[in-house]
Amino acid sequence: MQLSVKQIHKFLIKNNKSLSVAESCTGGLLSSLLTSSSGSSRYFKLGVVAYSNQAKHRILSIPFKMMELKGSVSTDVARGMAKAVRRLTKTDFGIGITGIAGPTGGSPQKPVGTVFIAVSGKDKTISKKFHFTGSRTTIRNKSTLKALELLKEFFDT
Repeated sequence: MQLSVKQIHKFLIKNNKSLSVAESCTGGLLSSLLTSSSGSSRYFKLGVVAYSNQAKHRILSIPFKMMELKGSVSTDVARGMAKAVRRLTKTDFGIGITGIAGPTGGSPQKPVGTVFIAVSGKDKTISKKFHFTGSRTTIRNKSTLKALELLKEFFDT
């Protein structure tokens, strides 16, 4: 886990890039991980835990109608979170994470472990759906690490 964080840390500093995140099901775990290295203030600008739909709407301007139609756990909401936090902070990258960490809250359509992660950059936004298994802690940890992997995809472009 630390190797990925160190790679992210080095890349962002070396390339003078900045990052902000909007988290829901990870509850600030990604922000904590990203700020665990000394010097992270050079790239990490903001971490928002928008857990409720009201927070997603008020802070990140995610339309209530979108959350009603698509669900607050959806690719559209994750993309909206990533774009909004990037726009709010004028950073190079924004990450949005929304999902169901469990052990309750799942449904047949979106079982526990369903997580949507989006990364927004200057010219593109990528979003992926994941189905993680394990405890609440495991699902949150896997979501955090997968967000870092998605961010790394921007490094190769």
